[in-house]
Amino acid sequence: MNRPIIVTLTGWAVLILASWNALRAWTSIAWSRVLIEYSVRLSPTISAAIAIFWTIAGLFLAWGIWQNKAWSAKALPTMAIGYTLWYWAERLIWQNPRPNVPFAIVINLVWLSLIYFTSKSLSREAYERNTENQTTQ
Repeated sequence: MNRPIIVTLTGWAVLILASWNALRAWTSIAWSRVLIEYSVRLSPTISAAIAIFWTIAGLFLAWGIWQNKAWSAKALPTMAIGYTLWYWAERLIWQNPRPNVPFAIVINLVWLSLIYFTSKSLSREAYERNTENQTTQ
């Protein structure tokens, strides 16, 4: 398929975040005794459940992007905002030291702007695909 590079990069970014969350889920489950022993603020069970949710959501979204589904243009910014809200809630509520806050903000804004432009590109592709495939009577 011939898709814009920004759509391909965003698809890969979604897959990377999904695999990162899969790794977080596995780590939370595998190291749950150690995490409980050191009394982490967020329970390993809750952390694993949230990571599994974001893994499944990310894989579903990546599949939608690769299959050129029309709903992926709306799901991408919605999931990006949800993931950003979760990231900052976890960072501000459950993590004690908060190093590199300016760096995290800049990277977060870069990702959100990339996702914004990608969603515009995805919706443009969906519009063009619907316009090209219309039949005239």
